[in-house]
Amino acid sequence: GIPAYLIDNEDDIRREWLVDKKRIGLTAGASAPEVLVARVVARLKEWGASEVIENAGRPEKVTFPLPKDLQRHTA
Repeated sequence: GIPAYLIDNEDDIRREWLVDKKRIGLTAGASAPEVLVARVVARLKEWGASEVIENAGRPEKVTFPLPKDLQRHTA
């Protein structure tokens, strides 16, 4: 019963989604660059968010090796 929206960046956020909201949850996948998440948070602050609480979650230990074709060219 709680609305959720998939966005690609801060420009996809619509002010009307935030009307009368006291809290907003933001999640991002492992492949989302930290700078992108920071830009979304910055936009919410521009629009009046007064506090950001970050939940630590579980530490990530995932690595993504280069594709084999690229490994060949860098060796």
